[in-house]
Amino acid sequence: MDLTDVLATNKALVKVAKLYRSAQADLLGELGLHPGQDVLLWMLGQEPDGVTVSEIAARMGVEQPTVTRSLSRLEQGDWFVREPVPGDRRASRIRLTGKGRAIVPRIEAAWRTLAETATAGMASDKRAVLVELLETVRGNLQR
Repeated sequence: MDLTDVLATNKALVKVAKLYRSAQADLLGELGLHPGQDVLLWMLGQEPDGVTVSEIAARMGVEQPTVTRSLSRLEQGDWFVREPVPGDRRASRIRLTGKGRAIVPRIEAAWRTLAETATAGMASDKRAVLVELLETVRGNLQR
């Protein structure tokens, strides 16, 4: 890859990442959330019986302390409750409250708005190619 391509690639990826993150923060801010909290609440919304912190961490691909910090930040918002796990005094199940369940469709709507804004003017086949290319970039960077 020559330097012109290197510079163009770096510039495009950095600018898109920053703009996307900023737009995401703006939309989620309207819901009283920060980026990352949306994914956690949405995931909890898929589990009506609740899940443990270790299950959340495994599904999100993060460490348990990361989930614990995120939950601590969300706890003041009355988004979820902690319930004891029978037979395990150390564990608790995290289950959305009514308020938490009510935010899930709004999170999905924010995601839809963000995706539609970011891909405006693209045909569906071009959006599919974009997703494929971004997944390739993600995979390359994870190595």
